[in-house]
Amino acid sequence: MALELLALRGLGLGDLLTAVPALRALRQAFPGHRVTLAAPRALEPLLPLIGAVDGQVHVAGPGPVPVDELPYERPDIAVNLHGKGPQSIEALRATRPGRLISYGTGPMWRDGVHEVRRWCELLEWHGIPADPADLTLGISDRSGPAIVHPGASFPARRWPPERFAQVAAALEDVVVTGNEQEVPIARRVAELAALPPDRVLAGRTGLADLIDLIGRARLVVCGDTGVAHLATAFCVPSVVLFGPVSPALWGPPPGWRHVALWAGENGDPHGERPHPGLLKIEVSEVVEAALEVTS
Repeated sequence: MALELLALRGLGLGDLLTAVPALRALRQAFPGHRVTLAAPRALEPLLPLIGAVDGQVHVAGPGPVPVDELPYERPDIAVNLHGKGPQSIEALRATRPGRLISYGTGPMWRDGVHEVRRWCELLEWHGIPADPADLTLGISDRSGPAIVHPGASFPARRWPPERFAQVAAALEDVVVTGNEQEVPIARRVAELAALPPDRVLAGRTGLADLIDLIGRARLVVCGDTGVAHLATAFCVPSVVLFGPVSPALWGPPPGWRHVALWAGENGDPHGERPHPGLLKIEVSEVVEAALEVTS
């Protein structure tokens, strides 16, 4: 009978990508276990690239975990890669694991820690070596276009489309990406940058398409969002604009031809208008950084 490991990360694209080193560390530490990831179903195209997950159950948020969908009665090990709150801990306890690895039951949660390192530190506290640099899903051949991605999940992290348009106009071979809700923003950027309509890919790319696109891209310019983490994962040169959250917490690793721009001001990442610090980033800074990382 197979040994079972359940890992909870019921969050979005960037969140899963920051947990890649921890998931790979679990695979190495427990090679005889079948690893099931509890995460949003939409992220399934990433799992073969991570190479550390055998199956998935859909969970959006801290739980509950649908125990009736698990391919076993109870996991031998449950790992909370979601957060420190009681909901995620109780969601895993409800699966009756033989062993629970989590903040709140082991090490203390430390503020001011980069998200990648946070989950590696959790495992290391439990004697499981983890390498925060183990983020790569592939290496872009840079044969594709430059990607301008103006959207973000909250307005506080959205640099104005007028500024993204000026950046797009200064670059060559540009496409504008986004999800279905971000189509109006993407079209606005393309219109102001005098790009033809077929350069707007927003609303036309599922996650698998986006992975393929970024896996060939020569540049990504975006805000603090999941696309930035995809650029890191495929070693694509990137310029990432940070507003209310420091890149020390969510930014790309140093080097690797990534530039994180930040005015040094913290604030509410869920705010309803662009953060003042984000607005301090000038178009000229972004264009200069883009040219630098692609030179």
